[in-house]
Amino acid sequence: MQKLNTSKIPENFRGRNAFVVQLWWLVQSILFKNSPQFMYAFRRFLLRLFGAKIGKDVIIRPSVKTTYPWKVSIGDYSWIGDDVDLYSLGEIEIGKNVVISQKSYLCTGSHDYLKSNFPIFAKKITIKDECWLATDVFVAPGITIEHGTVVGSRSSVYKNLPSNKVCIGNPAKIIRERIRES
Repeated sequence: MQKLNTSKIPENFRGRNAFVVQLWWLVQSILFKNSPQFMYAFRRFLLRLFGAKIGKDVIIRPSVKTTYPWKVSIGDYSWIGDDVDLYSLGEIEIGKNVVISQKSYLCTGSHDYLKSNFPIFAKKITIKDECWLATDVFVAPGITIEHGTVVGSRSSVYKNLPSNKVCIGNPAKIIRERIRES
């Protein structure tokens, strides 16, 4: 069983010093979260100011939460919906023309429950170009969702998903090909 009194956060786990982390959380809770819906450029500016790599014309809603923006990159023309949580203990790489719909949760971190000191770890999540994660999708640490794949609402992704598929369920399973219009 875990002995939490022996648990330690790895050195430089957050990627910035405590002051920058706290400053981001303050900026996020006051400026980012309370910005009017139409101020997409302002939210992109704030994320970039804290080290996020944000592409051209990305739409990020004010209710999006980003733990450490310096660990996030989002490609051109992507949309990040209301109440999405980018739990970026590790890197999150979102491609171009990607939609992450409302209430989705991209979780890059967890704990090793087999060790008594319950160590925290982080693993990169990659969402490739032209994917769509529908409402309330959970993506586990270390996952890659390949180009053009759709993940249906309320699905949980615990294994990598291949290109151009439609996947649903908990755990998400392939149900068909994503056929593109000609």
